[in-house]
Amino acid sequence: MRRCLWLLIFLGGIGSAQAAPPKTVLVLGDSLSAAHNIPVESGWVNLLDARLGKMVPKWTAINASISGETSLSGRNRLPGLLRKYRPSVLILELGANDGLRGLPLPALRENLATMIKVAQHAKVRVLLIGIELPVNYGPQYRDGLRAIYVDLARTLHTSLVPFLLDGIALDPALMQDDGLHPVASAEEKVLNNVWEPLRPLLD
Repeated sequence: MRRCLWLLIFLGGIGSAQAAPPKTVLVLGDSLSAAHNIPVESGWVNLLDARLGKMVPKWTAINASISGETSLSGRNRLPGLLRKYRPSVLILELGANDGLRGLPLPALRENLATMIKVAQHAKVRVLLIGIELPVNYGPQYRDGLRAIYVDLARTLHTSLVPFLLDGIALDPALMQDDGLHPVASAEEKVLNNVWEPLRPLLD
């Protein structure tokens, strides 16, 4: 009888372990991550969630991205998001709207650095996602913006996607008419740009 009781306890413990909730990847981004003007289920974050759900053990993606989000508004929202979702990994995709508005680069760098440090203080691994601006913004600003992401990844020891839309942005067939956002059929390519540097953070 006692042996059966211990067996039930043991099996119950295994069941509890198997039922453990999946770990979370939190995505904090702008319209590039918020499925702008395409079906939500086609967006790269939704595709990421589906891919994570097939892993063993399972992970899940929470999309906290908002169209129009800036680095400052993201900085203000991040502490609450970390408390609410308790992610293991943060994908930080912000800066495009700051760049399009011509925000001084030191201010953008400070906002991004603060978010990375806040996440790391909460023991959350960070994947930083860089962006590129149209060529009409001039080489000095574009090069400076690009350098921010590279420098932050190096100095704050985060993983990096240098450009979210690499291999996509210059192909008109993969971009919406605004020239800024991918079409639905290109979102799998966006996910592939993210997946390779993200995968080691899930181990």
